[in-house]
Amino acid sequence: MTRFILGAALAASVALAPTAARASSHMDAPLITLDDAANTTDVYAFVSSRGGAKYLTTALAVYPFEEPGIGPNKYNFDDNVLYEIHVSLGDDVAKGLPTITYQFQFRTTFRNRATILQSYLGVINNVGDPAQNLVQRYTVTKIDRRDGSRKVLGDGIVPPNNQGNATPRYNVGDNGENRAKDGVATEDALDRYTTQAIADLRGDYRAFAGQRDDGFYADIQAVFDLLKLRGPGAAQDAQGGFNVHTMALDIPVSDLGGDLQRVGVFATTSRRRVTILSEIGDPATLGGFVQVGRQGNPLFCEALVAIADKDRYNRTLPVVDNFLFRKYATNPELAVLLNLLVLGDPEGDGPIKTTNRTDLAGIFIPDLIKVDLSTPPARLAGGGASHTTNPDDAGFSRLSVFGNDVLPSALTGGKVAGGWPNGRRFGDDVVDIAVTAVGNLGQVLGDNVNQNDIAYNKVFPYAATPLNGRTHPHHGQ
Repeated sequence: MTRFILGAALAASVALAPTAARASSHMDAPLITLDDAANTTDVYAFVSSRGGAKYLTTALAVYPFEEPGIGPNKYNFDDNVLYEIHVSLGDDVAKGLPTITYQFQFRTTFRNRATILQSYLGVINNVGDPAQNLVQRYTVTKIDRRDGSRKVLGDGIVPPNNQGNATPRYNVGDNGENRAKDGVATEDALDRYTTQAIADLRGDYRAFAGQRDDGFYADIQAVFDLLKLRGPGAAQDAQGGFNVHTMALDIPVSDLGGDLQRVGVFATTSRRRVTILSEIGDPATLGGFVQVGRQGNPLFCEALVAIADKDRYNRTLPVVDNFLFRKYATNPELAVLLNLLVLGDPEGDGPIKTTNRTDLAGIFIPDLIKVDLSTPPARLAGGGASHTTNPDDAGFSRLSVFGNDVLPSALTGGKVAGGWPNGRRFGDDVVDIAVTAVGNLGQVLGDNVNQNDIAYNKVFPYAATPLNGRTHPHHGQ
């Protein structure tokens, strides 16, 4: 087991300056678990490059535990939900205020309503072709809160979900009887549907919205079964075999004011204030939008915030975190539970420090994913170090700073973590990183689930291919 001086390593996860040595289970809070289409599962944010330009790549995933290949209806984005990715700049990072907001709003149409076949009228060879009965399109809008300006960046189309024979191009050999294709290392190797659904927007922005594999991996059953963790080879990926719906957005760093800065990223979902149900026809919605979901760093709401405040967290913005939720980072109950249930301390107060955890508050308060834009592009996960066509980037570690994956920072003159909590990449093992940081025991701790169930893409939209409804595993089987 790799060992570190974890106090120094945790500080380094934010910034190894010259002077210094959510994911989630997707069931974060009681109310939001009743609203799948607005339930945020994960937020990602990291530095990438394309065509010699630098980008802040962001992504928001919703709709947890999508069983691949259902019918006659399927999982979709909700036209009545406002999906927002927020970026904080300058003083707004420490304050927890959004500076720029990117809105995704969807609209759904049907080619034929006089059929039970909601989604697939035949084999879909191209996104939006006549066999795709349900078609979702979306608009991306940029709101700059400094001057109140609002700019439509452009529109996109949502590709079909991966049903199987109806959507063969997602799958090995373009055959719907086969498993989903692994992620790829180059744009020209992407499957046809994903390629066709990538939207080039105004100002060199790029967007994607559609079904993807759930990129979070962890043995959630064991974690929430009294922390009775299973050993190597026995642990199971609770999200293995499930899909989510993901929105990805490449934001030009030049449009954020350049790369010599540290920004914050979080996401929210909102619904109209009033919904009127009718005995006939669709519901009507009235009034402004009300926030129902929020997510920044993985694991904060579910693993640190108490039940009494979980729903409040989802209804508020990070600007209140220092006043309402800081106590959950500085005095984490998780540390007590690790002492009690894993380390066998009868009082739960040692050896893991349980109070005055300013190190954790520095990461989680305010609850933004902080990203140093001055680094080179983040190292990316593919399908593991030994994958034949899409290996992880050299130097990538799922453990980020705890695996010696660090990057030079032009902002600090030192080094920062290569992954979470400096940004968050697809493939970051956020459970192991978080538990190791909370434990601070001089060794890497974890749940023994160390990789995703399918290879990630190392090109936009980065999230892995949605799993085939006809053939997919669950829990590592």
